[in-house]
Amino acid sequence: MNDEARNLPVKDDDSSFGFRTSFVIQAKLSRFQFRTVLLALVLLASGCQREPRADLTIINGGEPETLDPAIVTGVSEMRITKALFEGLVKLDPVNARPVPGLAERWEKSPDGRTYTFFLRTNAAWSTGEPITARDVVWSWLRALDPATGGDYAGQLFYIRNAEEFNSGKVKDLAQVGVRSLDDRTVRVELNSPVAFFPDMCAFPTLAVVPRQTIERLGERWLKARPLPVSGPYQLEAWRLNDKVRLRKNPRYYAAAETQTELIDLLPIGSPSTALNLYETGVADIIWDKDLMPTELMDLLRQRPDFHSFNYLGGYFLRFNVTRKPFTDPRVRQALALAVDKARIVRKITRAGESPATHFTPTGTANYDPPDGLPYDPERARRLLAEAGYPSGQGFPRVAYAFDASGGGAAKLNAKIAVELQQMWREALGIEIELRQIERKIFFNAQSRLDYDVSRSSWVGDYNDPNTFLDLFTSTSGNNRTGWKNTRYDDLLREANQQTDLKHRAALLRQAETLLLCDEAPIVPLYFYAGLNAYDPRRISGIHPNLLDEHPLQAIRKSPPPARLRLSKPTGRTP
Repeated sequence: MNDEARNLPVKDDDSSFGFRTSFVIQAKLSRFQFRTVLLALVLLASGCQREPRADLTIINGGEPETLDPAIVTGVSEMRITKALFEGLVKLDPVNARPVPGLAERWEKSPDGRTYTFFLRTNAAWSTGEPITARDVVWSWLRALDPATGGDYAGQLFYIRNAEEFNSGKVKDLAQVGVRSLDDRTVRVELNSPVAFFPDMCAFPTLAVVPRQTIERLGERWLKARPLPVSGPYQLEAWRLNDKVRLRKNPRYYAAAETQTELIDLLPIGSPSTALNLYETGVADIIWDKDLMPTELMDLLRQRPDFHSFNYLGGYFLRFNVTRKPFTDPRVRQALALAVDKARIVRKITRAGESPATHFTPTGTANYDPPDGLPYDPERARRLLAEAGYPSGQGFPRVAYAFDASGGGAAKLNAKIAVELQQMWREALGIEIELRQIERKIFFNAQSRLDYDVSRSSWVGDYNDPNTFLDLFTSTSGNNRTGWKNTRYDDLLREANQQTDLKHRAALLRQAETLLLCDEAPIVPLYFYAGLNAYDPRRISGIHPNLLDEHPLQAIRKSPPPARLRLSKPTGRTP
């Protein structure tokens, strides 16, 4: 999609932020996008909405694939899921650190292997029934059940016999180390001390879901109305390619702290559409820079309503190590050494990103990551020759796959793909086919290892190096490379048993060096820089943090500032 922008004059009022121009995209929209924008603008102008306008409208990204906490994987879906379903722990909106959720407190044993959580006495489903410890245990075991098919089941593998149950080695649920001691108490037994376990308990996979509804309706349980939820918002409507509407849950234990009554989240993938809706006041927030026109990024970042911040996430490549020629680590190393990451950031992304010399982002808690393979075309050519492909001769024709996520993300993926293709051609003399695939098909193919090289990204689930490095353990559902290394697995396992942070970090550095330099099933490209859009004079409760965590219940929209009205003078001027 070729979106073009031009500057248009705007009225000299509060909405201009002191700028004399506004960036309104004159785009070649699809028929559906045009109707969506036109209808929204007409309804806004006429005040003839068929339903009440939301108190807060957010452009959230693509259409959710699911809102089931046990199987959700996308960032945009997780934002909604976390508003509907809460776990024992939640994340603080300011610093993204774990704070009490459905559990009012927890205790850790002296050896760090046992956690005891105490539920709030006023924790209740939105339909009025109490949330019990048995609901928690059932929800966790459901997420762990291989029949559920969740990619994040591994988040629970720190629990005694959880991995064995997931793999089928243990059949008896009673042997899994999570149980209810009474209606308000959950006991969790871990394989070894896990310093970040409270952070894990805030992740959507461990949220509490309604057992009776799921057992009654099966896979259709999210269509139940009313849908019992455990979080601050209820699901009022989910209309495909239109919006997800959330309404404040009055039975949430902290309902008094929920700032906004009615929220609409729009599944907009086109940056031109997103910016038009934002600039015309139809939407109040744009969450991601993928929903902003790349060609305007330098200008948008200068505006006071566009907010930049660093967070734990990055863009990288995966090799399918089960397919030739990528079964040979020298080939993988050669392609990695031929990538000029600084060139990609300088030429394409242009939103404050930094080249990734390692996989775990800079700033991750209690960790100093090792450097991976540098940009070194000469060494890359030597390794490719050693693997049997001097100057690229005889190298098989392989494909680089990337997803058509929609809007800015699709354009960015395509530009990076073309740049990689050119780098590999220039440095190694090999020709890589480019293959853009529809989003759902792409991720399904990646999971089935039906690709050669593919683009990937990852955002940390909690502030610890483990959230990045455990992706590539042999049992991780998010591995998606076919790479298995027992030494790597052992290093991760040993590291996560340590209570000495320095010793733990040293073991993790060994693992990351093995991943990036010795074996190279992945190639980090760059670390993300966040960018979102909102008027800080009217929107409060959004705080920059390393996890890009912005709970919806903390966000508030204030009325527009009253305009100063000058009254006519009375009497005579002295």
